[in-house]
Amino acid sequence: MPPGTDLKAEILKAAHTSLNGIATTVDMLEGPLGDAILHAMELIASKRGRVIVTGVGKSGHIGAKAAASLASTGTPALFVHATEASHGDLGMITVDDCVLALSWSGETRELSDIVYHTRRMDIPLIAVTSRSGSTLANNATITLELPQVDEACPLKLAPTTSTLMQMLVCDTLAIGLLVRRGFTDRDFKHFHPGGTLGASLTLVRDAMHSGDRLPLVRSGTVLIDAISVITEKGFGLIVITDEENNIRGIITDGDLRRHAHVDAKLTVVDEVMTVGGQTIQPDMLLATALKTIQDRRIGALVVEEAGKPVGILHVLDMLRIGAA
Repeated sequence: MPPGTDLKAEILKAAHTSLNGIATTVDMLEGPLGDAILHAMELIASKRGRVIVTGVGKSGHIGAKAAASLASTGTPALFVHATEASHGDLGMITVDDCVLALSWSGETRELSDIVYHTRRMDIPLIAVTSRSGSTLANNATITLELPQVDEACPLKLAPTTSTLMQMLVCDTLAIGLLVRRGFTDRDFKHFHPGGTLGASLTLVRDAMHSGDRLPLVRSGTVLIDAISVITEKGFGLIVITDEENNIRGIITDGDLRRHAHVDAKLTVVDEVMTVGGQTIQPDMLLATALKTIQDRRIGALVVEEAGKPVGILHVLDMLRIGAA
């Protein structure tokens, strides 16, 4: 390290340089760049095939991420490495597809075969580059032109700011397409079934206890009998219903502690219960249910449909499937 070098100052300078690139790109999104992305969205939406994303080097890494983001948000996409395309993978690109090519300079030699293929087959080409007069831009159907700014690298060589800007534009394109097609959290679940994210996108009805597992007693039940049901079912609560099975209220372990002074043999549940109580819907996402549990600092929730109890969701069930 050169004498007198302030490393903290250097990393802060790099961060501010990258931030400037992001801010400049956001400013351009309010003008021509934003308009170009809208045109690209309409072009992609008009095609029956996939978005074929390509690039080389760091742009290739960003391209692979862009393809994954597009595919996971409802836009079929595939990353094809430009070098591999020249050795047979051009066959992956059909006339029903469109190509999204990333190159900061727009002069990446390895992209030439893909560019030629798109022109020969009349396949739409969307370019992401910082040079509107480059070979890539001149052959593109639509150009998403990025501002030319300094790299965060002190040598001004390593792709740093430029890759952040490429990722921003590709993410903006993916999210724009998501919104355009009305992609919902349930659609998202179909493409993310694994891990904590997939678990949190599971519906309450898929994790709740139902049927004979429900802790239920009728209004007017003596508290001592309700306590036996709470103990037997093991959820730390009980649901009080009327004769038509509509929810009247809920008693939790906390309610019992707060009413420890009453005679459980002489008190009926109606005198102790919380009227109505906190309930959730069976088609609610587990992520939303978890937030309710955390905000209210409770261990379980009653699941109701049309005012009737249909299930119990316990925080331990969410831990078991990885949603919490």
